Amino acid sequence: MAIEVGQKAPAFTLPNAEGEPRSLESYTGRKLIVYFYPKAFTPGCTGESCDFRDCDAPLRDAGYSVVGVSPDPVAKLAKFRAEYDLPFDLLSDADHAMAEQYGAWGKKKNYGREYEGLIRSTVVLDETGTVDRVYHNVRAKGHVARLRRELLGEG
Repeated sequence: MAIEVGQKAPAFTLPNAEGEPRSLESYTGRKLIVYFYPKAFTPGCTGESCDFRDCDAPLRDAGYSVVGVSPDPVAKLAKFRAEYDLPFDLLSDADHAMAEQYGAWGKKKNYGREYEGLIRSTVVLDETGTVDRVYHNVRAKGHVARLRRELLGEG
């Protein structure tokens, strides 16, 4: 299922790294950047998460909140968040239901092998929870810089 610009974002409720429930309503009134990443502690996911960390202040100043979503269990997210001092919520989507609703789960290819998995994606929502931008199959390196250019007019 593909998510499209202009539609209301699908509702979700997932546990964060502390095991506390977070829902779409938790972020009402702020623009929201939801980035889906396959697996904590892997080089690409660590780099992308640290890029979001390093850009957190300018994004917050522009009215954005950031949320990372992966299929990792809560305990792993807690370690990942602590180790890299990530200042935003990481949500555990263990059954990948949210990823499916947001178009971030599907067929992938790696070294000629095809399988189902999380597709690195970012969805940007406005203050009302309406989809503003959608990015699928993004590269971890350089993606946050692209968002800074497009959302904040930098560079």
